[in-house]
Amino acid sequence: MRIQIDDIRIIDPAFNKDKKGSLFVEGGKIVSSLSKKADRIIDGKGKIAVPGLIDIHSHLREPGMEGKETIYTGTRAAAKGGITSVFCMPNTNPVIDNAPTVEFILLKAQKEGLVNVFPIGCATKGSLGEELSEIGVLKKAGIVAVSDDGNPISNSQIMRRTLEYTKMFNIPVISHCEDKELSRNGVMNEGLNSTILGLRPIPAQAEAVMVSRDILLAELTGGSVHFAHISTALSVNLIRQAKKSGLKISAETCPHYFSLTDDIVKAYDTNTKMNPPLRSKKDVKAVKDGLCDGTIDCIATDHAPHAQEEKSREFDNAPFGIIGFETCLSLILSELVYTKVLTLSQAVAKMTANPAKIFNLKNRGNLQAGSIADITIIDLDYSYKFSKESIVSKSKNSPFIDRDFKGGACMTIVGGKIVWERKN
Repeated sequence: MRIQIDDIRIIDPAFNKDKKGSLFVEGGKIVSSLSKKADRIIDGKGKIAVPGLIDIHSHLREPGMEGKETIYTGTRAAAKGGITSVFCMPNTNPVIDNAPTVEFILLKAQKEGLVNVFPIGCATKGSLGEELSEIGVLKKAGIVAVSDDGNPISNSQIMRRTLEYTKMFNIPVISHCEDKELSRNGVMNEGLNSTILGLRPIPAQAEAVMVSRDILLAELTGGSVHFAHISTALSVNLIRQAKKSGLKISAETCPHYFSLTDDIVKAYDTNTKMNPPLRSKKDVKAVKDGLCDGTIDCIATDHAPHAQEEKSREFDNAPFGIIGFETCLSLILSELVYTKVLTLSQAVAKMTANPAKIFNLKNRGNLQAGSIADITIIDLDYSYKFSKESIVSKSKNSPFIDRDFKGGACMTIVGGKIVWERKN
């Protein structure tokens, strides 16, 4: 399909580009001009074209937990949110620690998915933290990173070996930063609110201790560590200092860690229960500062769907996690761009050029001729209410339901194909 997008503002952070012009798509790639008349001409006036958003941390739940989400439903929710590529975490059932499971996900995504799906493999067999997975086999099958997400690699020697082994394949280790002994049985951030509410606490140090350890192991091994869902001022400061040493480390945070504090937990709404937990105002400011100065490289959703009956349990017994595909871009705009924490180009880089570079995604994350035509078109003037009825994801566990937003995706193009567009 040949697509021509005219009179549109083009923001391409990978090449420091921000100007009005036209975009051309042919043969699934971005081209400098079309060989024949366009099959579709799009009026881009008042809109913004950016590289397709890349979400490096999500849970599609397939195989094994299809009641919560599937590749079919999850990729459609992602497309609605302007996301063209999702990385799916390996804590499925069975876990992604073998080539057949990787191949199953890729085949399923090819047949039923609307967006690109990149599997992440388990760092250890069974995600048990005891023995390394066959990482070379997983890489050959199609993974882009390894992680035991949901479980930290508690054994420092195993983490060391993982970092050493992944160097051979030039892939990062995604670290789920949690000291399970410090966080044991906790359900929310440790502080005044946890004391008032009588809920078991998780201290900020539970995250920071593991961040500190993995910084030291990155220094020891020369391996590449990517820190998942950073939520605390302590962690941001540790990563900031470590980056000055030139270590191969990178970090992500999620929209809920720069848009919500643990004050919202006072309602005992289980849609405010996540791991790591929502933190203090001081932590939220530190996360925003980390995004602003480049300490935090990426923004990811940590899209974690759960069935309504699970989230309807009492707070202590409800599962951690919220959905995020459909609100991520709007939260970035409202909490970071409109408030001038980041420029629009800086914000876009956190979900395009930066993840593409960190995870070695060739010909993605930019809008240059020859690159794969993954494009997100943004409408800053679009206002909407995020209602439960509008949610495309199979699960509805979001703390942002009934929130009014301004700005979001109006069209999502994946591999040169329009996979979603707003109708009103």
